[in-house]
Amino acid sequence: MERFTAAADLHTWSVGQKQAGMKIGLVPTMGYLHEGHLSLIREARRHCDKVIVSIFVNPTQFAPNEDYDAYPHKEAEDIALCEAEGAAAVFLPTPEEMYPTGASTWVEEVTLAKGYCGAQRPIHFRGVCTVVAKLFNIAAPDVAVFGQKDFQQVAVIRRMVRDLNFPVRIIRAPIIRDEDGLAKSSRNTYLSPDARKSALCLSRALAAAGEAVANGERNAAVIESAIRETTTAEGWLPDYVNVVDSETLMPLETICPGASAILLACRKNGLRLIDNILL
Repeated sequence: MERFTAAADLHTWSVGQKQAGMKIGLVPTMGYLHEGHLSLIREARRHCDKVIVSIFVNPTQFAPNEDYDAYPHKEAEDIALCEAEGAAAVFLPTPEEMYPTGASTWVEEVTLAKGYCGAQRPIHFRGVCTVVAKLFNIAAPDVAVFGQKDFQQVAVIRRMVRDLNFPVRIIRAPIIRDEDGLAKSSRNTYLSPDARKSALCLSRALAAAGEAVANGERNAAVIESAIRETTTAEGWLPDYVNVVDSETLMPLETICPGASAILLACRKNGLRLIDNILL
């Protein structure tokens, strides 16, 4: 497996692979890899000949009061996992490599990024779009794979790709959950045993909502109210819970199975978790 820290070196390698007839996949990550990330690498390998994994904790998507400095790291283990999963290359840039001194250019999507997590974290998606656009330019992928857990992020990136004519196919890979139902996340390490146990109310509420829809419920307000009741009972207070169109993220009053999703974010004792379900 190749290792790159310089953007120019990765670009040269990737372009050379494409000239040799290889189809290139990209899996952008912030490291501290878990089974969810590894499933993205496997998905990329199903569609591509060579897979690049980027490992970069992107400072521009963190607000000053967020956990950039505390974000978990385990670089050596991450590299070993990428190699074990068959990645062809790993990209490990420094912040200085990605953002030269005096950098003043941003990529911003201003519609899908406004609500939900974007309302709670106003600069977040500007940082995401900027770093992903840079990674697309550096790695020149044919395909990029992102996890469904960050549902709004995938929608924003798809819109950016469409609007800016990036020649990249975006794949949204399913959420990977632990055996107890909790969606995999690098930030799950912040949960104490008691907090983790109570956090299961998120996936439990979404699963019950999915079952209700399967049984014929179509009123979004009824579904949203039931989810709020379940999470609040465990002390997890929703930032938002919305039934939305799965492509536009517009709130829905009536659920349309096959084209709807439920987006959920909750807080408890300073911790914030997100989850979702496709209906």
